[in-house]
Amino acid sequence: MTDDVRLRRGRGALGFSFFVQGVAFALLVTRIPAIQDRYGISDGLLPAFLAAVPILAGAASVATEHLVKRVAPSVVLRWAQPVVLLALLGVGAGSQMWHVAVALGVFGLSVGALDASMNMLGVSLQRAYGRSIMLGFHAAYSLGGILGASAAWAGAHWHLGLFVSYLPAVAVLLPLVLLGSRRYVDHRQGEAVAEKGLGAGGFKLLLPLCLVMACAYIGDSTVANWSAKYLQDVLGSSEQMATVPYNVYMVTTLIGRAVGDLGVRRFGAVAVVRGGTLVAACGFAVVAAAPGAWVGMLGFTLLGIGLCVILPQTFAAAGRLFPGASDTAVARLNIFNYVGFLIGSPLVGGIGDAWSYRGAMLVPMVLVLVTLFYARSFGSDGARYGVGHERRAGDRAVDVGRGGNEV
Repeated sequence: MTDDVRLRRGRGALGFSFFVQGVAFALLVTRIPAIQDRYGISDGLLPAFLAAVPILAGAASVATEHLVKRVAPSVVLRWAQPVVLLALLGVGAGSQMWHVAVALGVFGLSVGALDASMNMLGVSLQRAYGRSIMLGFHAAYSLGGILGASAAWAGAHWHLGLFVSYLPAVAVLLPLVLLGSRRYVDHRQGEAVAEKGLGAGGFKLLLPLCLVMACAYIGDSTVANWSAKYLQDVLGSSEQMATVPYNVYMVTTLIGRAVGDLGVRRFGAVAVVRGGTLVAACGFAVVAAAPGAWVGMLGFTLLGIGLCVILPQTFAAAGRLFPGASDTAVARLNIFNYVGFLIGSPLVGGIGDAWSYRGAMLVPMVLVLVTLFYARSFGSDGARYGVGHERRAGDRAVDVGRGGNEV
């Protein structure tokens, strides 16, 4: 099998993995009100449940950084993703509060390992291709999110139980994930790869990207965890309609990410990230001021267009910054994904309970604008991969896995 064919198959398999994760996460977060009702979780206790998932995921991301020094990232991903799907099914299968607590705990641990290993493979494949493809993987995630949110809408519309809503997705996706995982690409056959550390002062160089990641995920988690509740409780929508904002958000992220790689190649990562930041801030302002559900939808639409380009480019920038230690850089950066979720959920909930949920929406707006101050960390040279920078995968011997080291 030629390198080109192997890389194309690996890219397709990894794209499907992103897709499946989008489905699973959307099925979870869009049914938070239903999960709350099923297990009798109070509004005061809900933020603690929401916070537990990113805490455990962050711990798993740290563990994955060390684990991939012994086993390939593809091995971690191969086992983590089925556990995520089974944990999702467990969320819908329980009857007592401790049941959902255990299921969410397993979900958090496995999703941390999954996110870290998935983005490690994405960064290394982008290095092998020599052009921006990272947004394409996250576009697959968005497509999965659309399908998952649509399934959640159907479950709410037909008043289906959580287990009944989750079972078809898990039954279909689990065997396909196991089959596709055989085509993940880590590195060229027969090559030994040694992952280097970030080196002295390395984390200081990575810190601006970590701050951008945390702030962007505060915004993303606000949509994921509070959009349904915001539309239902603040803007007076029905439970059925409350599942729609996340779907709208995922549709716009899909569109933005589908064309985003072209934008990066044409204008560079810095310009694309700055533009996305401004659009996202406008989206939060619209959501906060919305007089009704439909205007709120417009705000979530703008949020999807704006935030969709920031997160994938942050992972890509970390890989460029540490080409000999991209696994380590991605794992550490991924922790701030969960820092953002950890801060975002209780922050918005706490401000909403103490003051106003409309006012709470302005906080992530301000935090997302922090990205403007650190946009230069995304680099201008080498971040575009435009004409003249692209190369065929076979033109150079490139490690496409454990750290993206050139050999």
